[in-house]
Amino acid sequence: MSHELASNLTALYTIVHREARRFLRIWPQTLLPPAITMVLYFVIFGNLIGSRIGEMDGFSYMQYIVPGLIMMSVITNAYSNVVSSFFSAKFQRSIEELLVSPVSPHTILIGFVMGGVMRGLMVAVIVTLLSLFFTELTVHHLGITVFVITLTAVVFSLGGFINAVFARSFDDISIVPSFVLTPLTYLGGVFYSISLLGEFWQKLSLANPILHMVNAFRYGILGVSDIAPDTAIAFMLATAVALYAFSARLLISGRGMRQ
Repeated sequence: MSHELASNLTALYTIVHREARRFLRIWPQTLLPPAITMVLYFVIFGNLIGSRIGEMDGFSYMQYIVPGLIMMSVITNAYSNVVSSFFSAKFQRSIEELLVSPVSPHTILIGFVMGGVMRGLMVAVIVTLLSLFFTELTVHHLGITVFVITLTAVVFSLGGFINAVFARSFDDISIVPSFVLTPLTYLGGVFYSISLLGEFWQKLSLANPILHMVNAFRYGILGVSDIAPDTAIAFMLATAVALYAFSARLLISGRGMRQ
């Protein structure tokens, strides 16, 4: 193993370990709130409202919305972990030390992304376990389920990184989650099938990337989807590659990070 590769692997381990310790140390702020929020969704939408709605696509309403709620928790936590962590490093100017070190920019980027993925998947496991108290779940296709949820965490971790690069204050890191992610999530088929919409709104909904992610994940768990799973996964892969390339370019140029 070359010295350069060994150095980058050590740096990668250090960044990932630091990111994991960061959100685990303050677990009442990072892991507990999404668990409580999802339980409220299960009770209000699943039990109270779901009992009046009945079945959707052959499943109880509770079963139908669980994949979407799990995906919602992954999106929110993967994004917020990277945007807050990287912006803090930029604000404290510790990121400048990494940029001038011999560590590859790709190693730095992958380390932060892996931190976001770890938090997103950990919250997903917690929410999934909690959902079993409210309904039964049988995974239709384990491979697709794991691949889609991991890829989703990667996509939104990269999105959080880009937000952090362009943010100039702590207020800036809350703009995208509030005005972009939240509307797209609620309109992303979490609580309904787009087959219930008119033809125009169905076509318009296809422009929402979260709709593809939710439906691909729902297919992995329940075996039903409003969108062809291979189309949704291809869309997600293309998005991940594009975001990674853009993020790496930002990191290599040092834009918004060197003062």
